[in-house]
Order: sequence, then C-alpha cells, then structure tokens
Amino acid sequence: MNTDSTNSPILATFGDPQTDDQGADAGYRTPPGNLEAEQALLGAILVNNDAASRVTDFLQSEHFYEPGHQRIYSAALRLIERGQIANPVTLKYYFDQDEALAEVGGAQYLARLAGAAVTVINAQHYGRTIFDLALRRGLIEIGEAMVNQAYEADVEVEAGEQIEVAEQNLFELAEHGQTDQGLQNFDRVLTSAINMAEAAYNREGQMMGVSSGLVDLDQKLGGLHPSDLVILAGRPAMGKSSLAANIAFHAAQTIKRQRMEDGTEKVIDGAVTAFFSLEMSAEQLATRLLAEQSRINSEKIRRGDITSDEFSRMVSASQAIESAPLYIDDTPALTISALRTRARRLMRQHDLGLVVVDYLQLLRGTGRGAENRVQEISEITQGLKALAKELNVPVLALSQLSRQVESREDKRPLLSDLRESGSIEQDADVVMFVYREEYYHEWKQPEPDTPDHAKWLERADQIHGIAEVIIGKQRHGPTGTVRLQFEREFTKFSNLEAAGRYPDANH
Repeated sequence: MNTDSTNSPILATFGDPQTDDQGADAGYRTPPGNLEAEQALLGAILVNNDAASRVTDFLQSEHFYEPGHQRIYSAALRLIERGQIANPVTLKYYFDQDEALAEVGGAQYLARLAGAAVTVINAQHYGRTIFDLALRRGLIEIGEAMVNQAYEADVEVEAGEQIEVAEQNLFELAEHGQTDQGLQNFDRVLTSAINMAEAAYNREGQMMGVSSGLVDLDQKLGGLHPSDLVILAGRPAMGKSSLAANIAFHAAQTIKRQRMEDGTEKVIDGAVTAFFSLEMSAEQLATRLLAEQSRINSEKIRRGDITSDEFSRMVSASQAIESAPLYIDDTPALTISALRTRARRLMRQHDLGLVVVDYLQLLRGTGRGAENRVQEISEITQGLKALAKELNVPVLALSQLSRQVESREDKRPLLSDLRESGSIEQDADVVMFVYREEYYHEWKQPEPDTPDHAKWLERADQIHGIAEVIIGKQRHGPTGTVRLQFEREFTKFSNLEAAGRYPDANH
C-alpha cells in the first residue's frame, strides 16, 4: 500500500500543508467528493448515534467517496442496529489493523472524527451532500462507459441497443436516487385516501380507477386502480387481446384534462395509454381498432373489400383513433427492463396513465432465466407489479392459460389454469378470465334433424355473442362473473344491457 501522504484524501482534508489540488497537478479531473462532509457526518454519528437515524433512509455505505469512510459507516450502522453504542471506543477493535486508516493513525482516526463532529441537526444536510455527489459519480461512470462502448463499435451491438442500455442505466440511477418514503404518519396516508375518494365522487363514473368502458365490469372493479397489476387471461380465440384493445382505446379516447392553478394540466378522467403488443404487429392492432370503431368486418378491411360508404366510415374512425393518446410498441421479445424503461420515458414525456401488455409470456427476463421458466415468469410479474407501483398506474397484462382447461367438461377457467400460476396469482391484484361458451359449443354440434340438434340450436341462440369475464381474484372487492356482448366480426366487446340481452346466469 502506498503510504505517501500526498496521495491520501483523508490527510488532505485534515489539513496537510504539502497537498495541492490533485486534479490540477495530475492533468485530469478527479471524481467529485466532499471528504469534509463525510468526516463531519461520521463524527456526528460517533458522538451521538441518533444522527444515524436522520440519514439511513437514503444514505448507504457505498455513497461515501473514501473507502475507509465506507467501512466506518457500515460498521457503525451494524452496531447501532444491534442496539449497541457506536463510538471510537467500541469501534477501535475493528479498525486497529485497517490498512486504509493506518496512514492517518488507524483507530485513533476515529477519535479525530469525533473531535471534528457537527451537531446532529446538520447531519441530514451533510448526508444529502454525500448522496448527491455519489449520484454525480454514478453519472460520470455511465458517461464513460457509454463513450467507451461507442468507440469500440462492436458489430453485434447496434447503436440503438446501446442507447437502450444507457437509458436503462440512467433510469436505474435515477431510481436509486429516489429515496424511500419510509414510515409515514397515518394521517398523511388517510388524507391521500380521502382525496382519492373525493375525486371518485366528483367523477361522472364515480370510480377511483381508469374506466374500462364496460359498465358492469367497472361496477365490479371500480375501474382499473393505480398501482395495480391486473391479469387478463384466457385460452386462444376467447378474445382477450380484443378486450384489452377495447379497454386501452376507451381509456385513451375518453381522456379529460383540467388546468391547475399553477398552469399545469392534470388528467382527471381516461388515461394516456401505452400498449405493448408482443404478439400482434401495430398494423394488426390498428386494423382491429378500425373494425371496432367503424363497425366494418376486420376481414373486409384486410382484403380491401369495402364500399365507398364503408371507406368514409373508416376514415372518420381513423381520425378518432388518431387523436387519442394511445402509444403502441410492437417490439418482439421485449425484456421486462426495456419495457420499464420505455414506460418511464412515456410517463416523463406524456403523463402515462395505463400500461397494457399483450402478453406477459412473450416478455423476457433480464437474466439467463430461459432454463427455468417459472423463475423467469416470476421475475416478469414482479417487474410488472413494481412498475405499476413505481409509476402509480394500472398495468393490464394478458396471460395464456394451460391446456388443462380443454380436458374438463366445464371449460370455465380457474386460477390454477394460469401458466406458472404461482407467481402470477401471487403478484396480481386482480385476475380476470375471458370465456365464451359459444366457441366451445360449436364443437359439440350433433347430427342435423335430431332432437339433440334442436336443443343444440336453442342453446346456440341463447349464448350467441355473449362473453363472460370471470373475476377470479380481486384484492379490493368481490369476485364473480360479468357478462358482455361480443361481436366477433368487429372484435368488439360492449355492455350486454345495450344489446337488450339478459341471459339467465344459471345455465
């Protein structure tokens, strides 16, 4: 270890007269750090352990610039957490042989820190200074890595991918820079809950969450609540993508903003919506929305087999869709970290209010989780739930169901039918299933001109165009079944009441 005193940051800050500005002499800039602030804070903690409680919510040992200070802070916190006193005497044993402190007197340095202590009142201010400088050093590291990677120009790494990585690193640093709220006085939390209830009372739909546009479903759920992970699951051909697209477009189309006293605008109804379509292309999703809004068969739109009147309706529908704040990302095999990065970006730029993911099994984890699919799905669902809480928006994620549904007589889905159901069921606040008896009933068609065929036709007429949304789990309210109208040719879900249909619930 080099014992030259001019190379010791600690000695420099305790007033070595031979030391000049290191950065100027060496011809390079040193990372920002404030050793005096670190010494003052550590001294305050060693004199009065209560000072630690003022900074532990946001300050960690790695935020200190000097490695010796990192170890002192860490050791002091360990003693305090065990209910022991942390002072120069109790810490002396741990630092007698510490090489980083040997050149400034070893354990005696602890006494010098205590002698230079500030009052407990100033401890938090010094802690904030240390924390801010640590973030600046993090920015420097990200910038240097970004520059070096750009110069290397690896053939296998596209520039766009490097931008994605750099942006993700910046967001992670920003997230690291957001201090935890920690323990809050309950009266503040209660005030927030009352404000939410007041906003729901003043809203036309009288809901706390984002409206789905489906009256009966909204009555069951109270809308899609901020910070909730909502799972919408179903077997293929049940219409889960169509339902998600209907909900996403309704939220974007019905957005209302209110100008606040400070001149900013606040969304009071509807939501700016991000739709991550990992299965369908953006064009396919747009075609579905056009079919729904113009009430033209989606197959006819794809083939171009439309009349002039239908074309006019399609143009009018496209203008309505175009004006809605609905953002679509159809990147295939998106990672959960990239999805979070893009959602954060949209929140920063456009005040995001709803995230839709179609569907979660097509997302990838951040690690090498392909060999353990259950762990990878667990990482994905935890990431989606964390995103919902971080941005305080509902996340609606679609999910596939296992094939075991098909082997049962009653094919209505259950929670156990979710693929990798343990992590999905655990992390979700709401789990809903889409079920259409009509789809399965078509398989059972008996021979024509028989009594069974007559019964089959009667039943087919009763269930034609009817879909069920089965709420299998809900943290905030009841479970149960909601019946909707489904128009397959337009891929549109609507309220059953609007169609004048009230089928018997007990069929």
